[in-house]
Amino acid sequence: MSNDGVGPRPPRHAPTCSAGSGTHICGVVVGCRRSASTPSSVPRRPGAVTRSVAFLIAGALAVTALSGCSSEGKRSKPLAAQDIAPAARDRVADGGTLHWAVDAVPETLNTFQSDADATSTTVAQAVLPSMYRLDANGRPQVHPDYLESAKVVETEPKQVVLYKLNQQAVWSDGREIGAADFAAQWRALSGKDSAYWTARNAGYDRIEKIQRGANDLEVRVTFARPYADWRSLFSPLYPKDVMGTPDAFNDSARKKLKVTAGPFTLKKVDRKGDEVILTRSARWWGHPAKLDEIVLRAVPREKRAAALAAGEIELAEIDPEALGRIGLAARAGAKPGSSPLAGPGGLPAHGSGSNLSAADALRSWAVAHGDDEEAADEELSARQKERRALAAYKREQAALKGFEVRRSLEPAYTQLALNGASGPLADERVRRAVARAIDRKVLAGVVLTPLGLPAVPVGSHLALSGQDAYADNSGALGGQDTEEAQALLADAGWVAGGKVEKEKKEKKEKKKGEKAAGAEGKKTGRDSEKEDDGTYVVGEDDKGHHKGVDGPQHLAQDGKRYANKLRQGGALGAYAPKGTAAPAAGATKVLAKKGKALALRFVLPSGPGSGTLRTVAGRISSMLEKVGIRTEISKVSGESYFKDHIASGQYDLALYSWPASAFPATDARPIFAKPVPAADGSLNVEQNYTRVGTDQVDQLFDQAVATLDEGKSRSLIRKADSRIWAAAGSIPLYQRPQLTAAKKDVVNAGAFGFQTPVYEDMGFLEKGVKASVRPSGD
Repeated sequence: MSNDGVGPRPPRHAPTCSAGSGTHICGVVVGCRRSASTPSSVPRRPGAVTRSVAFLIAGALAVTALSGCSSEGKRSKPLAAQDIAPAARDRVADGGTLHWAVDAVPETLNTFQSDADATSTTVAQAVLPSMYRLDANGRPQVHPDYLESAKVVETEPKQVVLYKLNQQAVWSDGREIGAADFAAQWRALSGKDSAYWTARNAGYDRIEKIQRGANDLEVRVTFARPYADWRSLFSPLYPKDVMGTPDAFNDSARKKLKVTAGPFTLKKVDRKGDEVILTRSARWWGHPAKLDEIVLRAVPREKRAAALAAGEIELAEIDPEALGRIGLAARAGAKPGSSPLAGPGGLPAHGSGSNLSAADALRSWAVAHGDDEEAADEELSARQKERRALAAYKREQAALKGFEVRRSLEPAYTQLALNGASGPLADERVRRAVARAIDRKVLAGVVLTPLGLPAVPVGSHLALSGQDAYADNSGALGGQDTEEAQALLADAGWVAGGKVEKEKKEKKEKKKGEKAAGAEGKKTGRDSEKEDDGTYVVGEDDKGHHKGVDGPQHLAQDGKRYANKLRQGGALGAYAPKGTAAPAAGATKVLAKKGKALALRFVLPSGPGSGTLRTVAGRISSMLEKVGIRTEISKVSGESYFKDHIASGQYDLALYSWPASAFPATDARPIFAKPVPAADGSLNVEQNYTRVGTDQVDQLFDQAVATLDEGKSRSLIRKADSRIWAAAGSIPLYQRPQLTAAKKDVVNAGAFGFQTPVYEDMGFLEKGVKASVRPSGD
């Protein structure tokens, strides 16, 4: 998952997960969706932390003609094109090394294991076969370097898919890619042998047998049950040496890939140096890679601007703070002799980058020139440190002039999750009221407009604009409507002016629970003087909590990428996010029912990258306050956010992200499946962390995945999405931004959007060749 937040990006743009440290959770891109229909049957490596951790409707849906809510017309287009500085191969220099920032060196190189991450996927895409790859619209296309064709040749009595392989396709050891590799991967991932520590088996569990076709270049795959998403299989494809035995699957491919079949081979995984080195393959039969090497270097997101300036990397996804620095460098470079940090005579100026007022500056000068030598020495030392820091900053800014920011939208969306397991949100009317109270267009604008990206709310849980299955089905729930929200709350029994019992004891108990579940305690040092472990309640008429928030609002691309310090009275365990206005006189009265106020616990992660989530949460809280819903905003540590709060159901409202999939019938089902009781009495939620599901949605998914008519399957997916909207368990908000800093001569790389990168075309422009003109705005 990601902190929006952001999340991991798996193959086919699957999710890579993590809260705050590389897996997108908060804005968070949540875990790998591709799971078995029966998760308990899928063995996992002992001790592994599953990256697929993830995401009741009371009564019938109060919505008519849901199947007619979506648009079945012409195909949609991506909201933003990819931005990779495209260049023809004859304009790209031969040779060179591209240093590319990643979140971490992968724990495993086997993408089918539970602790695989985004870098595992990047390596696999560069060095292993894939029968299909995604185009710019997020649609699967045959990969011609491996596959001449693939099609369903029989449907009765069983579905049979015939793969015709490229006759040049060979492994790096010289052996032809063939049926033996397909069969070994099927057996390993079928779920029938518990000795294989697999993370998922969806699709492979439907295969009955795999055979050689009319010749060595043909592979016949026979399915025991019809499978609409058969194109999702064998991408990536591992050699039979890796998949052939449990020991090889579980261990050999974690640290090494001895046999590969891509434009690059794996040269080294350097854990001490925090990098993975890929080198051009001499065995590759396609267009030879332009680069000699690709070095995937682990660099924390908050340190990437400095790493770019130091020449340590040439390509990196960045946060909006780094975007601002690169933009500032470009503007300064456009004016000869200008510098945002220099005053008259080239000396540092006390301006926008300084916290000194005129009075402070005068006092500082007096101390430095007075009789108190000790104080003067301290002041001069502080000035020297500041000058050195400013000088270093100016050097970095000068170096950043050689970079540009490439922008698109990531194939993932951020949602507002509503936990329907218990409390007020167990009532569908309250969930629908929350959804009708918020303005999704405003929230999308808050995040995307400052970044120069289209601020269009996401209209589907199961696809994004441009993908085959996409249709805006939000009409099944309805748009922002304050009166309708209030009417729904009234119908559910929540009325204004009701008597509210004192909740001090309850709050104390809740705080203890937060600490046990990972909420942060008091800080020491400067921050502890201004913060405590209280919970800030938006909508509660307590003037003591409503102090202003200093400093500019910063929008992070995702929750794990950018931290913005808050200065406000009260809160370390919980806080009022930026954008949360103090209640004014005459604000909507809080609603109550049976002596309890309508208050929802809004859990957010702390730490680097959570700036966007705080801003969005603040806006949502203000919108809910207008209809009488109070929010208690709790900040918890990034490490515990997902595991101890989202996955365990310890929240009412939360923000995190899901990746888009080209195969929603398979990948999205566990996210929206109706929770069922397990044998031990617990609730098996699969990845449905909102705990909201219906039998009808499950049936529509089952029908869609078993229908070989593509149009019918797509229609069933859209119907399922309409019913997911109506259940109001999760509200898609916006597609997450993708910002990539690249050295100006790096081509065919950047913000890829939906499309699978073409690694052999990446490189540097030939000397003397001018880069294509890009829109200004960086």
